[in-house]
Amino acid sequence: MNGPDAARPLLAVARVSKAFVEGPRPIRALHDVSFQVADGEFVCLLGPSGSGKSTLLRIAGGLIAPDQGTVIFDGRPLTEPQPDIGFVFQSTNLMPWRTVLQNVLLPLEIQRGALDDAHTQRALELLRVVGLEGFERAYPKHLSGGMAQRVVLARTLIQQPKLLLMDEPFGALDALTRERMNLELLRVHSMQAATVLMVTHSITEAVFLADRVIILSERPGRIVAETAIDLARPREIGMTAGARYGELAMEVRRYVGNAVAQAGA
Repeated sequence: MNGPDAARPLLAVARVSKAFVEGPRPIRALHDVSFQVADGEFVCLLGPSGSGKSTLLRIAGGLIAPDQGTVIFDGRPLTEPQPDIGFVFQSTNLMPWRTVLQNVLLPLEIQRGALDDAHTQRALELLRVVGLEGFERAYPKHLSGGMAQRVVLARTLIQQPKLLLMDEPFGALDALTRERMNLELLRVHSMQAATVLMVTHSITEAVFLADRVIILSERPGRIVAETAIDLARPREIGMTAGARYGELAMEVRRYVGNAVAQAGA
């Protein structure tokens, strides 16, 4: 594995299952899922639509409880959301009446009430990190989709989470903007030493970003394969034209295809 030592997991998901009651019978979303994420690792969850990826991410963040199994975060059982876990979803949910800077500071205002100059400087530094220096006084309506997602990323990072959970954060963006955001995320991951667990439907995105890709089956989601991504870091777009990248993408694609085929058999 091209990431940190997996013997020291920051997150450990053990034998998790989940069902939802909708209509005449329960829908089994996940079945007996177990995996770990090491401190500083970047892991992508990949699988067909309806495989329970987003449900699994919410369970990993304490937003919903599993029916069976356990989640251990930073050495302790996870039963509710924690300030050390940050979330980035596809919807930006920025407050339209607040400036970019005010949106980034919002979590600290909620947690602490009064803010000081140190908090503002931290927010300004994060805006610089995500490439939004000079947009501090802009309002969300003046931002592109990619810029709005950068604000969300800065807003999440200002809480200094140990674990960053991302659910298709760039799925609504056009291909070029998504590529730029992937590079931005890699840069933030490197600079902030963040641990990331990210849901994506894109094989190419998963291979480009991750240290490891976990593939889920059709519903009920279970882990059917896991691939270590041994591309060197830092990563550049040019790597996507390389032979090793192509081999890894084909390997992951084969696993995903097998998972779909098995479900239809």
